[in-house]
Amino acid sequence: MLGLLATAGALYAIPIVDHAREESLISVAPNGGNMESFHVNIPADRIMIGAPGQQEPLPPGMDWPQDALLADVRTELFKIRNARDVVVGIAIRNAASLGNENVIDWVLHLPARGSLFINMQSAPSGAGYRTGKIRSGSRELGPLQGVMLERWVADTSGEKDAPLGRIELQATYAGKPEPAQ
Repeated sequence: MLGLLATAGALYAIPIVDHAREESLISVAPNGGNMESFHVNIPADRIMIGAPGQQEPLPPGMDWPQDALLADVRTELFKIRNARDVVVGIAIRNAASLGNENVIDWVLHLPARGSLFINMQSAPSGAGYRTGKIRSGSRELGPLQGVMLERWVADTSGEKDAPLGRIELQATYAGKPEPAQ
């Protein structure tokens, strides 16, 4: 029993796993709040595609369930990178058609900070951006509200091994107002 207590104490004092936290690259938004940019390099940062009738599933060999409820659902899992091109977390993008309505949601998980759930407008603006509202968050991202912009930027470099392009995500955060007492 004493050995277990000593081991538990040693693990508490000297953790075996010490996750390094990448510095958050946050800037001040012009009209208040804070901004943070992320991006996904396609195809390198794509981890999974789940959709009916995938020609080349990712990961190879994955079978998407042939359920009628999932017929109009597409799920993608990505590594997300900060402005320094360092992987800082993962993101899930879900797109679904529900009758006449299209739904697009993002979940960003930054392991050292928490998670964000964003519900996007289905149609992009004339400038090519899709706008979404931060609906909820966890840990240090929990008390934030704000918006996120999504945009596709195609690679035009013409380089042989260049990515197809990238998905850019720009989050603008503000704290939630304190409830009146």
